[in-house]
Amino acid sequence: MYLNKAIIFGNLTRDPETRALPSGVPVTTFSLATNRVWKDKSGARQESTEYHNIVVFGRQAETSAQYLRKGSSVLVEGRMQTRSWDGQDGTKKYRTEIVADRVQFGPRREGVALPPRAAEAGKGAAKEELETIEYPEEEINPEDIPF
Repeated sequence: MYLNKAIIFGNLTRDPETRALPSGVPVTTFSLATNRVWKDKSGARQESTEYHNIVVFGRQAETSAQYLRKGSSVLVEGRMQTRSWDGQDGTKKYRTEIVADRVQFGPRREGVALPPRAAEAGKGAAKEELETIEYPEEEINPEDIPF
């Protein structure tokens, strides 16, 4: 049995970019930075940063592009994939990325406003009247329920 699973939690290094496949499926790409802190043999604090390329497809791609911005924290679960292509200079180019199965947004920072597209969506929903359910005032007999 083989396993190809990546789980990372980090901050976006740039705003997400969205494109579409020829079939019309949306694809969003962004980069995440993760930090590692440790003490070396002398007791000095060391820190290193790793950068990860993330690719998201479908509805999650649209949602990620709408709500995530540079600096946002996010948890990504997916699989590692390396693709290759011939560069303009004739050399072989490689890129390793995480193809996301699940994207979970982290907490928003205080004072950070919603992105314009998300704020507009929220305004439209606030203007609509909510449909309410009116329940009967009489008591319901459990024996009358058909299941």
